[in-house]
Amino acid sequence: MTMKRRNFIAAIVAGLSLAVSAHGASAQEVIKIGVLAPISGGAAADGQEMVNGAELAIKEINAQGGIGGYTFELVVGDVEDRSASSVATSVERLLSNRDMGAVLTGYASTTNFEIETMAEQEMIYMVGAQSPQTAAIISPSPDDFGTIWSLTPSFDGYNTGVLPVIEGLAEAGTLDLPNKKLAIVSSDNPYSKGIADGIVESFSAAGWEITQNELLPFGEINDWRGFLAKVRQDPPALLINTDYVSSNAATFMSQFKENPTDSLVFIQYAPSVPEFLELTKENSNGVVYNLLGGILNTPKNPRAAEVMAKFQDEYGLETGTYGAMLYEMVYIYADALQEVGDPADRAAIGEAIGASTHQTALGVVAFDPATHLALQDDAHVPLQFYQIQEGERVLFSPDQYLTGAFVEPDWMK
Repeated sequence: MTMKRRNFIAAIVAGLSLAVSAHGASAQEVIKIGVLAPISGGAAADGQEMVNGAELAIKEINAQGGIGGYTFELVVGDVEDRSASSVATSVERLLSNRDMGAVLTGYASTTNFEIETMAEQEMIYMVGAQSPQTAAIISPSPDDFGTIWSLTPSFDGYNTGVLPVIEGLAEAGTLDLPNKKLAIVSSDNPYSKGIADGIVESFSAAGWEITQNELLPFGEINDWRGFLAKVRQDPPALLINTDYVSSNAATFMSQFKENPTDSLVFIQYAPSVPEFLELTKENSNGVVYNLLGGILNTPKNPRAAEVMAKFQDEYGLETGTYGAMLYEMVYIYADALQEVGDPADRAAIGEAIGASTHQTALGVVAFDPATHLALQDDAHVPLQFYQIQEGERVLFSPDQYLTGAFVEPDWMK
């Protein structure tokens, strides 16, 4: 987004903000909650989850009489293909609404450039993905971003966390690694490429051989067979795909199973989306994935089961990460609004959010004042490892949260 474009949006919204102040936002009975989401395009499954999550929380809060005399109303901005122009258009539309109290998203742009516009207008903006981009924008001057907070922690765990878990399974005798070779493929977006680069660096430093390391154009991918043919020429012990689009990952897994190698398959994030299981069915059994900021569905975090049951009752569907995340974002905003009292005092609401601690479906969410990211450790938001077994997601790491044990996939036996 160009500086000229951003300043144009800022000028429009600044004028509208003055109008809100002049009329007194506290006199409004309805507060708009904006959601930026890719409700059309390849990531529409995530986008619909985001909308469902915010909608469900708003419905519950309004049914209880609202917060401090205010009720909420959902307004959706479709970021479509996540291009700068699509995101800028939706941001402009949401911020031009004089009753907007907060804007929420699992992810909008691929760079989080919209954070700066939100901060300039003191708009509450809670975001999920792209935490490296969020931290890079905020950490040089955290005080300038008092209304911006991320429910996702640092992605450092994605870069370094896979290796010790895989080698730990091998040392425990539950995974037979035929070699120390890794083949990896990613799509050309900051999330997927950044994680792939970190994994390659981590495994290379530990003495693993990287047999394939491919970067494919970001977007819909219907044919992975060219990459998989290269993999079969020199089968690795570990095969990783960091493309996060669930439909792409489902196609990858189905085509891998056409002629599987003696390789453990790890797919970044996508198997957590309910659509992945719907598309792959039995072909997903055995696949491993991990989550930072995902639903921590374990008896030690009963909040997760509570939220998931509510989604099932309301929509007849399982929720993935972003549905639960947006649901929790609405409640975090509502609690801060209850504390501050005045929806027009967004600076104070932002401060209240940053100082808060919440038991959520994702774990215990508290925020790092230096980066405005959620804290990442086993006492807050842990790095979770799952395996799909007979259509169910089994949490096998970390030990204190596990719901089952890792089982070597059938195709490796």
